[in-house]
Amino acid sequence: MQIIDAALPLGTAVLNAARTCVESGGTLVFPTDTVYGIGCDPENGAAVDAVYAAKKRPAEKPLAIHLAQPADARRYAMLSPAARAVIERLWPGPVAIVALREPGVCDAAARWGATISLRCPASDACAAILRATGALAATSANVSGRPAFTGAPDEFDRLPDATLAVITGPTFAGRESTVVDCTEDPIRILREGALSRQAIEAALRGSGVALRSSY
Repeated sequence: MQIIDAALPLGTAVLNAARTCVESGGTLVFPTDTVYGIGCDPENGAAVDAVYAAKKRPAEKPLAIHLAQPADARRYAMLSPAARAVIERLWPGPVAIVALREPGVCDAAARWGATISLRCPASDACAAILRATGALAATSANVSGRPAFTGAPDEFDRLPDATLAVITGPTFAGRESTVVDCTEDPIRILREGALSRQAIEAALRGSGVALRSSY
């Protein structure tokens, strides 16, 4: 694995290396606002398989599509009013939504399911990488069952193997994203992570979107 210890803001050489890695079918470790991710071109089935192999991720668990900007979500999903409200009020941010997938989009990354998970991290470094590479199908950068890599120097043994790792130092949140299912009414939290239930409720107040009272 090639590791680039990058200063912020990311320069052209680093972004070009990330782009070349993804365009050539490689896997990329990259910073987000929560923990580091390992990702690839979401439409490259062989690259998606490589992410699963490196992570030792169960084959039935989908990857999340990481987006540079909220407006990109409609390319991948059929957004309900609730999903649009969550995006408007909580993105960019440490929350992933689950929405109905556009047919034929990111089949392997979504495990050929009817839904797709979407993320738009609140990280300038991540956004710069995603603008360079395009959307990435990704999961947390660790071997399944081990703690996620957050960028600390003593955590490098947590990293799964990848083609390239862009390291920019510790992430802001230091824990994994919150996941919200927006395919149901009321919406529900599938995993509470960096964004608390209370923060979601506060952000959605007055939107007309209800949050299920239990998981």
